[in-house]
Amino acid sequence: MFKDMFGLMNKLNEAKSKMEETKNRLSEIIHIGESENGKVMVECTGNRKITSIKLDDLILAESNKEKLQLLIIEAANSALQKAEKNWESEMKGAAKDMLPNIPGLF
Repeated sequence: MFKDMFGLMNKLNEAKSKMEETKNRLSEIIHIGESENGKVMVECTGNRKITSIKLDDLILAESNKEKLQLLIIEAANSALQKAEKNWESEMKGAAKDMLPNIPGLF
């Protein structure tokens, strides 16, 4: 019984370490999203944290506030969507390594 508990505790510690490693790796991956016209660019990490917003100088001169807001949202959503796909893939891989081999689970 204690042997099983010890094994389970080791598995949980391994899982925690694996998840931390995955989070650290994801924090170093950068995803870039752009507005349709390319005048706004948003960068975010694989952990879905926005790190940068870049605006084309021309967009500042020619845009009204509402148009600029829409372009920023478009670019941010694009970057976050890429990061989400990457995050899901990484977490699925980490979970696959930790869980028993159950056919059809992943």
